[in-house]
Amino acid sequence: MNIKPLADRVVILPSAQEEKTVSGIIIPDSAKEKPLRGVVKAVGQGTKDEEMVLAVGDEVLYGKYAGTEIEFGGEKLLIMKQSDVLAVVEK
Repeated sequence: MNIKPLADRVVILPSAQEEKTVSGIIIPDSAKEKPLRGVVKAVGQGTKDEEMVLAVGDEVLYGKYAGTEIEFGGEKLLIMKQSDVLAVVEK
């Protein structure tokens, strides 16, 4: 990845949206919700007040309206502050 976020920001690749429900009903584009889960692709160096606790490859949960959407290298990514991340999903 050629993006290096500054300070306490992270770059997240949102997970794919569900195309069907568990019962097999196809979800139209107008009814799909933004994913609230993704994978950290790049992290900044942190600030003097806050160190980075996230690492590249962490699967995270974030708020519905968190971050700024960008398109880079054909991928839709989110850039947000580390404090906007709600949780790390442990495997």
